[in-house]
Amino acid sequence: MLNEAAVPHVNSVAIAEMEWFAINAPYFRVARIDDRIAGFMIGLRPGLTYGSPNYAWFCSRYDDFGYIDRVVVAPRARRLGVARSLYDDFADRLARQVVVLTCEVNLRPANEASMRYHIDYGFVQVGSQETDGGDKEVALMEKRL
Repeated sequence: MLNEAAVPHVNSVAIAEMEWFAINAPYFRVARIDDRIAGFMIGLRPGLTYGSPNYAWFCSRYDDFGYIDRVVVAPRARRLGVARSLYDDFADRLARQVVVLTCEVNLRPANEASMRYHIDYGFVQVGSQETDGGDKEVALMEKRL
């Protein structure tokens, strides 16, 4: 599974949880190149019963937002604009509804490529928190639309 190949940069997801996303996520898109999966993005809005502490952090501080839960791009499709097209599509769909996109990026273990991408895309860090009993630390990010 594409998600599992991206761990630890994204959390592992059981098939049942991925099915939950497919049913409940307001935004679940798969990008394809040459009829092969090139990547995917899951985007959420507030009000879902989702146990992520990072999602909960944004729910407790923002009235409304678009939350990028995860984006994964297949190694063969990197640097081809897949992530940017997914981010742009999510932002375009939300532009008249919310004023901010949110996400988190791993600080520990570091995901430097993701941090550079998000900063280049216009995200700024608005907080941080430790998760997984202190094994991980994330930068909580926002981008104003």
